Amino acid sequence: MSQIIKAGLVGVTGYTGMELARLMVHHSSMELVKATSRSEAGKTLAEIYPFLNRLPLGDLVITQPDPADLAECDVVFLAVPHKTAMGIASELLEAGVKVVDLSADFRINDKATYEAWYKVEHTRAHLLGEAVYGLPELYLDKIMGARLIANPGCYPTSAILGLAPALKAGLVETGDIVIDAKSGASGAGRGAKVGNLFCEVADSFRAYGLPTHRHTPEIEQEISKLAGTDITVSFNTHLLPIDRGILSTIYTRLKSVATVEQVHEIYTEFYSDKPLVRVLPLGQLPETRHVRGTVFCDIGLVVDPRTNRLIVLSAIDNLCRGASGQALMNANLICGLDLDEGLPMAPMMP
Repeated sequence: MSQIIKAGLVGVTGYTGMELARLMVHHSSMELVKATSRSEAGKTLAEIYPFLNRLPLGDLVITQPDPADLAECDVVFLAVPHKTAMGIASELLEAGVKVVDLSADFRINDKATYEAWYKVEHTRAHLLGEAVYGLPELYLDKIMGARLIANPGCYPTSAILGLAPALKAGLVETGDIVIDAKSGASGAGRGAKVGNLFCEVADSFRAYGLPTHRHTPEIEQEISKLAGTDITVSFNTHLLPIDRGILSTIYTRLKSVATVEQVHEIYTEFYSDKPLVRVLPLGQLPETRHVRGTVFCDIGLVVDPRTNRLIVLSAIDNLCRGASGQALMNANLICGLDLDEGLPMAPMMP
């Protein structure tokens, strides 16, 4: 039997920490041996997450975040806010620990761009060139050899996966892309906020963050690489009255006339060796319920011949594929495991 990989988790009390704890329960090759929280230190995981009662992971005692204490781990997940992650990541790397950072601190390649959008100084800019953007469909080989992974944001995951085949094939114009994205309330985090209370969210639907959502430069950075030219997008976000899930409707303009069958063939071929993206059959469109609690990204395609538009619909679970599940995919790869080990494939029922 091969040696079990020891994992640590900094920031266990947020939604991404909770989701990682859920996923780690059944991982056969990786064990969560350290979980930290400043507010809940001293409690067991089962005390804050009753769903872990009578499961081995439930007895794990939460500790204060201390990089020295985490040095015994092989890999550490950072589920903490931006600015907080960069310092912890640096100390862990110096101790020889591999890091998967779920914050935004290493996603943006350019220091000035990061500081302009996040309004904080990047104090570990020397690591930006080393960090690998953790989208396996695009950067599998680089991820496998990395020690620092910048786990993608949830909205960018859905948008980039939706656009990648079209941009790589030169199918669409790069100057007229609109991303109309909608997320469940868990995307705003677990902290108490009036706007996210049940009575504020239920039976309503609203836009937010227009036009300055912080995921914008991340999306533009990655799709510009795919297209080979700088792209500026119109990225518009909305809050759905559901707990988890993202549906992105992406409007593009075809460079020349193409049928939906031709576009579907290009998408199918692009993702033929990438099993966690499902290009749906023609006439079928993605729904958040079909990816709930999984690491799948479902993509549907529509061509409007009257406007010569290609409309791409992309659905993911923002907590799983958009955060913790993708982080576990990346941890698997940098630790020499199969991409999908320990990951859920069947959707969670409501």
